[in-house]
Amino acid sequence: MALRAVSPATAASPPRALSSARIPQRPGCGCLSNRSSLLSFSTNFMNLHSGAVGFFSVPLVLQHSDKRAVLRHATIEEIEAEKSIIEDQAKEKMEKALETMQTNFNTVRTGRANPAMLDRIEVEYYGTPVNLKSIAQINTPDASSLLIQPFDKSCLKLIEKAIVAANIGVTPSNDGEVIRVTVPPLTSDRRKEMAKTVAKLSEEGKVAIRNIRRDAIKAYDKLEKEKKLSEDNKKDLSADLQKITDEYMKKVEALQKAKEQELSKV
Repeated sequence: MALRAVSPATAASPPRALSSARIPQRPGCGCLSNRSSLLSFSTNFMNLHSGAVGFFSVPLVLQHSDKRAVLRHATIEEIEAEKSIIEDQAKEKMEKALETMQTNFNTVRTGRANPAMLDRIEVEYYGTPVNLKSIAQINTPDASSLLIQPFDKSCLKLIEKAIVAANIGVTPSNDGEVIRVTVPPLTSDRRKEMAKTVAKLSEEGKVAIRNIRRDAIKAYDKLEKEKKLSEDNKKDLSADLQKITDEYMKKVEALQKAKEQELSKV
């Protein structure tokens, strides 16, 4: 092989970038197809400084049938879109947690008769637990009593048994046609018990909201593992999510305080 002399100007010029290389196909070899597969190597740069050689390159791109796969972080717009979806879902679930807590608060007896007192009572109807309101009509004839009229009179005793087992501080009276429930005034001891129940229900609401926050954080962790978020991105999004969580915690505390004030007035 003949050797050619290289001029000093050519030797001093920076190396040209390596663009793309086609891998030839041997006759009879089915490993690669010039038409369907092109391996495009990233541009490599040599930095010559004090005799040291450094290589810097962008990610390797595999082109196949005109399709490219590139590993990259999400754009600001994509991050904002993911944030919006995750936060909206978290808020929706937190609202439902508040609604559940409020429903449970309504079952805590005060001095007035309220059909909501029986919301959580389930009756064993033909071997299946069903909500009392689904098998009976409940009315308030006056401020201190409830009238329960079942659609099927054969379940009167089952309803009476379920109310007693619920331990809500009332005694049902079954006359064979309907069940009457008289709501007595709260005693001091009973008021304290109800206050403890309210505090317990409030804590359950807070736990539910914390769990929703935890699930949202897991969604951010997944995006980080997929290289769609950087560590700093995740920290910022998690901080915003914590602010939302704190807002809902305050709402829980406000509902608890309102219920406690209601108990103190009866």
